[in-house]
Amino acid sequence: MSERRDSTDSVDDVAGELPAVGTAVVTGANSGLGFEVTKGLAEKGTHVVMACRSIERGEDAKRRIEAEVPGASLTVNELDLADLESVSAFAEWFTSTYDALDVLCNNAGVMAIPRTETEQGFEYQFGVNHLGHFALTAHLLPVLQQTTGESRVVVQSSAGHRKADIDFEDLQGEESYSAWGAYGQSKLANLLFAYELDRRLRMAKASVKSLGCHPGGSKTNLLDHSATQGGFRPDLLLMRLLNAVIVRSAERGAESMLYAALDPSIDGGEYVGPDGFMNMYGDPVVQPSSDRSYDETLARRLWDVSEDLTGVSFDLPEPN
Repeated sequence: MSERRDSTDSVDDVAGELPAVGTAVVTGANSGLGFEVTKGLAEKGTHVVMACRSIERGEDAKRRIEAEVPGASLTVNELDLADLESVSAFAEWFTSTYDALDVLCNNAGVMAIPRTETEQGFEYQFGVNHLGHFALTAHLLPVLQQTTGESRVVVQSSAGHRKADIDFEDLQGEESYSAWGAYGQSKLANLLFAYELDRRLRMAKASVKSLGCHPGGSKTNLLDHSATQGGFRPDLLLMRLLNAVIVRSAERGAESMLYAALDPSIDGGEYVGPDGFMNMYGDPVVQPSSDRSYDETLARRLWDVSEDLTGVSFDLPEPN
């Protein structure tokens, strides 16, 4: 990692230390962490494709960033990660419009919502947080591979992965569903995917790296949305209170993804998050994720299941 920064540094100061890249895709770019990651990349002169479920909210976010970052180069396009047809359409548009992609930021997500299903019938958190990004990455891998120099895939996880496992016997939560359990499973799936992708990219001797990150305790709209969707639940109301009075800004939370995306000293297969108390606060550093997230047998099984569920495959060698 680069030299440690003072904890009072703003994201503008932090982004100023990092090299620029040409083109990036950020999912969920219109709000929260995605908005701040997009703004940080734009400040570096990167052209950012803002992949948003709502074009209207995406265009509004684009205008706000342009007002703060003179000369920002931004494009908004529709991407609904809860619909694999939308994922395919976005990728088809991107690959027909761009011939290079330096960074894919798989950022968008939902958290601790009541059980519902995606267009293809997947449990919503697993479908959006993991399967949608799995399919998107597969579709965009050819353009990542043909990009001059090193390109990166950065997958947003969270501390919620640490006590999770993958329940292959009830993957879609049809027999028993816990909002927080499903969220943790999806965040563990994010890391298993990020690390397995990097292993396969290394086997292919590709110029693409894959890695994970987490924002720490960051104020975003996810907790408020969870509480709104979940009704009166003491755990969600407590989290809303913490979100309001304790947790740091989305601007600081975005630093982990910015560093994972841009810092040349960070390698594939690593995990970036805050270095402070319980990894909730502080500056972004490389740190270990849970032991379960490094389980290669589990990762390969999840990979195979994800290919079967999405109908999308990667043109990469399989581990022995």
